[in-house]
Amino acid sequence: MVPESVRRENVLLAPHTTMGLGGPARYFAVCRTTAALCEHLAWARKKGLPVQILGGGSNTLFADQGFDGLVLKIELRGLAFAAQGEWVAVRAGAGEDWDDLVQLCVERGLGGIECLSGIPGLVGATPIQNVGAYGQEVRETLVRIAALDRQNFAAVEFAPEECDFNYRQSRFKGADKDRYIITQVSYRLRREGRAQLQYPELRRYVEECIEVEKLEQGRPVLSAVRAAVLQLRRRKSMVIDPADPNARSLGSFFLNPILSEGAFRTLERCWEKMGGRGSIPAFAVPEGIKIAAAWLVEQAGFAKGYSRGGAAISSRHALALINCGGSTREVLDLAGEIQQGVKARFDIWLEREPVVVC
Repeated sequence: MVPESVRRENVLLAPHTTMGLGGPARYFAVCRTTAALCEHLAWARKKGLPVQILGGGSNTLFADQGFDGLVLKIELRGLAFAAQGEWVAVRAGAGEDWDDLVQLCVERGLGGIECLSGIPGLVGATPIQNVGAYGQEVRETLVRIAALDRQNFAAVEFAPEECDFNYRQSRFKGADKDRYIITQVSYRLRREGRAQLQYPELRRYVEECIEVEKLEQGRPVLSAVRAAVLQLRRRKSMVIDPADPNARSLGSFFLNPILSEGAFRTLERCWEKMGGRGSIPAFAVPEGIKIAAAWLVEQAGFAKGYSRGGAAISSRHALALINCGGSTREVLDLAGEIQQGVKARFDIWLEREPVVVC
């Protein structure tokens, strides 16, 4: 049995999320070991209670009425670095803060995740969503994922090719949603890492501010890229900042849609018939052509700062919905209004990115 001292009742969930919304959890527990995790899961199964896993709360939106089950907050820690020739294997517990890990790797001159600086949340979430930004995705550096099978409490491991990675997708978010709890993630990073400036916005910003070619590989150039990424994210209120009202969000609320080439050409023709000016912001990816969801939102008539009750679109980023002292219901109503508006104008349905627990 789980000691009562580590399982609390009626714990408000709002303080555990970056949006600051959500009612109470009927039961709430912090898990710092896999043994404790198994014990809590077994207890909930015996009681017939649903279980919700919670990491950093930067991608989870709880209902106003809360969660009538057990919320398990993951705090599995631990870091290890092992040299492998020109590479370094980095092993991190699922409860490690993601940006702290990125900063530590940059300071060690390890390249491969520097463009993912400033993303809130924990290490364990990175494979689930195939976290990506500014031209990098975690699937490019992942080598092993350790997890707990919720069906039989067995420890399992996955290689990257077993994870069905795609744009903001994986087997942990798709076919095996809610089956596995990630406990540890291993990455393979390059020693004396080189600057990766594939993303146009980041490349332009870096080239305007510094002469990259004059910086030494490793820590000097990686630190410069990290600083640039953080500055770009701050401009959009996409870093955690209690003093910034635009930061009371879950980051991008909608995914950038990916269209086939034929569907994109149709969209271009429709845009021209509407009298639209300029080209549609998009770029090719292996899966097709990715369209900027922020552009769709604004062209559908939803400007930055648009509000509905106690929810609003960030004044700095068209994809971020923010809590203005409102409720989860108001955020979802605003999201629905945007989805319907984009659908009516462009015949594209925007998919929500956060996990909504209602």
